[in-house]
Amino acid sequence: MTNSVDANIFELAPIAMWIEDFSGVKAQFDTWRAGGVTDLRNFLKQDVSRVAECSAKIRILKVNRKTLELFEAADLEELSGNLDKVFRDDMWETHINELTDLWDGKTEFVGATANYTLTGRRLDIQLRGSVLPGHEETLTQVLVTTEDVTDREDARRAELENRRYAEGVFEHSPVSLWIEDFSSIRNLIEDVRSRGIEDFRVFTDVHPEFVRQCMSEIRVLDVNQATLDLFGAPDRHTLLMRQGEIFRDEMEKPFREQLIDLWDGRLFHSREVVNYALDGNVRHILLNFAVFPGHERDWSRVQVALTDITARKKAEAYLEYLGKHDILTKLHNRAFYTDELNRLERKSLRPVSAIVIDLNGLKEANDERGHDAGDQLLRRFGEVLNSVVKAPHHAMRIGGDEFALLMPGADQQAAQGMVETIHEILKINNQFYSDAALSISIGTATSEPGESMEALMKRADDAMYENKRSFYAGKSTAEGRRARS
Repeated sequence: MTNSVDANIFELAPIAMWIEDFSGVKAQFDTWRAGGVTDLRNFLKQDVSRVAECSAKIRILKVNRKTLELFEAADLEELSGNLDKVFRDDMWETHINELTDLWDGKTEFVGATANYTLTGRRLDIQLRGSVLPGHEETLTQVLVTTEDVTDREDARRAELENRRYAEGVFEHSPVSLWIEDFSSIRNLIEDVRSRGIEDFRVFTDVHPEFVRQCMSEIRVLDVNQATLDLFGAPDRHTLLMRQGEIFRDEMEKPFREQLIDLWDGRLFHSREVVNYALDGNVRHILLNFAVFPGHERDWSRVQVALTDITARKKAEAYLEYLGKHDILTKLHNRAFYTDELNRLERKSLRPVSAIVIDLNGLKEANDERGHDAGDQLLRRFGEVLNSVVKAPHHAMRIGGDEFALLMPGADQQAAQGMVETIHEILKINNQFYSDAALSISIGTATSEPGESMEALMKRADDAMYENKRSFYAGKSTAEGRRARS
């Protein structure tokens, strides 16, 4: 009765079961021991064909129905005749562990390995073996179970692959990525909310120390290589130890806005900020903040992505510069001059003094020595004006050889002092360019009560032209004297 029950259990078991004869393996062990082998594991690893030699000596005595189904065999005869298809490739390494356990006198062994069905389908197997009682010396009967864990292992491999993929995306992203823990910040915000505070913006206005406290509670969990590259850090430890050099100066203001977003439930937001590399260079940054899915309640995992927009900002600044400056002289241009006149017209600040300057002899220089010579004269005069005119006063090139200075708040005496300074600097400049001296005609005017900016500029312009006529009249007289002599 008992044998019948045992047979039924064996046959109907939901797991593949084998009764195997390892006596041939035992005989092989004895031969190797007699030959001086003491460390079977190393002995087998030195020549994997020895593992196959042992495996070939295993005889299959009996298998159950589940075994035939798992390995897609019609019967024991078909299975036994195709064991080379079942046990192959990457199973040999784990088979070494089983053989070593038996060599060491153990009567049980476990392991994970790979087998194959007769149609070639790979199976992940959880293997367990046990020498049946009474066969410990001969190993003539060993019960082996092979549980199919392919689905579990496929899921594990998929999870591992997904993790590696995510880690790869994180580490090799061209964008600076920070994984941070904001849970302490959430606790601080919720504590404020629980105290009945409704207007968080006003609260942070009144308590700026709260913003600083929140900044100190950020825990950085990881950063990627692009972060180290962006801020010029040799390694993560250095970066984290020197965060104070990166997030400084005006960083508190955008962080406050970030806290207000979080207070209002905006767990995804972006803004432009200014950070600093460890060498002190400015980094203009587009910051994107996101709380990871599943962490909306505690903010324990957030991602901060920092995109370097420094080049874009420089380009924008340069375009803005081009819109308001003359490239040749580096002075403000006519568009800026027009805007400044309109601004001063609207302002009540008076007096305003204006100086209009014309460069003498520019056409002659262009005609006689080429436009490069004329451009050089313009550049030199631009250097002169840039060296003496400071905000809130402005110097502008408003035409080919015509320049203007607008001096809000300057009276006639201040304007005259500016004229004298320009002449002094011009004289020094000409000492370095004795073969191409700069000459100017200049006119000034200071606003009168109720006078428009347009009228002021016309008076200064008229004065400049009067000075220019005098210059050329004197020049003609001098040339006439030289001709008569």
